[in-house]
Amino acid sequence: MSRSTSSDPVSRRSWLKGAAAGLVPLSLGGVLALPPARHALAGAFTPSPALAALKLSGPWLNGPALDAAALHGRVVVVCFWTYSCINSLRVLPYLRAWQTRYGERGLTVVGVHTPEFAFETEPLNVRQAVKDLDVKFPVVLDSDRRIWSAFSNNAWPAFYVIDASGRVRGHVDGEGRYDQIERLVQKLLAEVPGPAVPETLSVVAGKGPEAAPDFRDLGTGETYVGYGQARDFVSPGGLRRDVEQLYHPPRDLPLNRWSLSGGWNVGEEFTTSATPSAAFTQRFHARDLHMVLAPTSPTRPVRIRVRLEGQAPGPHHGWDVDASGLGLVDRPRMYQLIRQAQPVDDRTFQLEVLDPGLRAYSVTFG
Repeated sequence: MSRSTSSDPVSRRSWLKGAAAGLVPLSLGGVLALPPARHALAGAFTPSPALAALKLSGPWLNGPALDAAALHGRVVVVCFWTYSCINSLRVLPYLRAWQTRYGERGLTVVGVHTPEFAFETEPLNVRQAVKDLDVKFPVVLDSDRRIWSAFSNNAWPAFYVIDASGRVRGHVDGEGRYDQIERLVQKLLAEVPGPAVPETLSVVAGKGPEAAPDFRDLGTGETYVGYGQARDFVSPGGLRRDVEQLYHPPRDLPLNRWSLSGGWNVGEEFTTSATPSAAFTQRFHARDLHMVLAPTSPTRPVRIRVRLEGQAPGPHHGWDVDASGLGLVDRPRMYQLIRQAQPVDDRTFQLEVLDPGLRAYSVTFG
């Protein structure tokens, strides 16, 4: 999950810090607030600027394009997300459950896919991700951030709950508050003529990377591996930009610091392995560790090996590697590499690249 402003680079760091502290904003009531530059545009959206904004981008997946006219009389949950974001993935079980439970009663869930990384702007990649993630509700591709800007949005994920008349009645940034969102959905559906609306809350349990995070044991923030947002790098000699360099591991690696070893070319958005056995290492404290990874060529998957404290992860392996730590990066997406069994402790993680041509974008925790 990420937050951004007009002056700051896109980053999930501020949200993770706030979520861990329980500072999740919830705003109920009110209307969609557009920035001053959008006021003239908003006039064309009457009576529903929020829903009319959905026309600003495309294409649409899982069905025809939706707008204010198509959604007239329906309660709508608009969720901004992006498919490589762990925080976005963990909200999918709730969106699926709400669409299934309330769809026939008058709810439509709309996913606005606004990318963080360049590969997420490619329609083929998003289509594949939507299929892999079993996302069946409508999704609009917002690669130019037009809908994002019209909503003045600044977070992945972000929820906007819209009533049958097209007014925004609730807004939540980030993970959590699902019970409050669902209660609001039930309230708004009850305002629309039709059968009785269920009064109980949905029972939701995500699997694999979609499982709820463990914020109590979250002591490490997101790490970006490209130099555009890289911090806390400690390999000797520092980080060199846009040139292939042979890196060496530091003598000691403090908590929440990372290093490279072997041949790497550090770019602005991602860092590319250049030699076999190149490695990324980080000292972290969290139950789960994920990396956004991609092969440099879609036809050449890259083998990886994961270690924890220098050993095969065994029972601590993530969804995308086996107990020996072996995995395969075959497409650009997020890979869950570690899920620590209790107790969670400070650990040293290493990703060894067994073939050249791996792109590493970021590391996220949960």
